[in-house]
Amino acid sequence: MTVELRHHTDLTQGVRQDLLDVYADVRAPLLHLANYRVESFAERLDRHATEPGFELVLGYDGDVPVGYAYGNTAEAGDRYWKRMAEPLPGGYTDTPVLVIKEIGVRTAWRGTGTARRIHDDLLAHRAEDRVTLMVNPLAGDGKVQDLYESWGYQPFNSQQPSPESPRLTAMIRALAL
Repeated sequence: MTVELRHHTDLTQGVRQDLLDVYADVRAPLLHLANYRVESFAERLDRHATEPGFELVLGYDGDVPVGYAYGNTAEAGDRYWKRMAEPLPGGYTDTPVLVIKEIGVRTAWRGTGTARRIHDDLLAHRAEDRVTLMVNPLAGDGKVQDLYESWGYQPFNSQQPSPESPRLTAMIRALAL
C-alpha cells in the first residue's frame, strides 16, 4: 500500500469532510457514546483548527482518506495543562509542546505502519521540543497505550477532558528521538 501524506494548516470543506469520514469509520464502535459522536468530534475539530500551531496530516491511498493525526501548540497557560489530575512539577509547562489531539487509521490500514508514518510526518517539521498525547488506557485492552510507549511516549499524568470523556492517560516524549 502506498499512502500519500498531505499536510494542512486549515480546514477547507473537502479536507474537513475527509477527516470526518475517516473519524466516523475509525470510531464506529463508539459512535453511540456522546463524547465520540461525529457531531461532538466536529465541534472539537472546529475549535482545534483555530488554536495556535494547528496542523493536520491526512493519509490517502489513491483518493481514499485512510488515516490522520492532528495537533496544536500548548504553552504555559493553555487549558490542556490546567485539566491535569495531578499538579505538575515547577517549570514543566515553561516551553511550548505539540499536543496531538487525535490519531486514527481505518481498519484495513492498521498494522501496516500507516499510523506511525502519519504520526512521524506530523512531528517532522515542528519547532516544539516535546510532544504529548492522551490515550484511553482501556483502548484495545491496553494495546494502544503499549503502542505509544513503543514510540517513546511515557505516562506522566491523567485528565478527563469533559464529563462525557473517559479518564485518559497523558503521555509525553521528546519531539526528536
